[in-house]
Amino acid sequence: MASIPLSEPALLVLTILAGGPQHGYGLINEVEQVSGGRLRLRTGSLYALLDRLRTAGLIELDREEVVQSRLRRYYRLTGLGARELAAESERLRQTADAADRGLRRLRLGGAS
Repeated sequence: MASIPLSEPALLVLTILAGGPQHGYGLINEVEQVSGGRLRLRTGSLYALLDRLRTAGLIELDREEVVQSRLRRYYRLTGLGARELAAESERLRQTADAADRGLRRLRLGGAS
């Protein structure tokens, strides 16, 4: 299966789930933290994203529990999700390396 670039929110959710199962509210908080506050997911956006990731087979339901009379669903990364995350990480690394090479050439060339 050919990997396609992931949106930043999808990449961050998969990154967080690589560390272990997490529930929706926890994902919202961790996405904001991992992104340095640049990205704040709204509840509706998160659950739409989780549905797309589940449909694509990248995540799955880990477990459900009731907390303060509310159902809390935990999600986990699948094997396919881990492979897609690794492929996206490598793609981004290659892009960053190319940018670094270009910046080094720019600095060596004396451009300002």
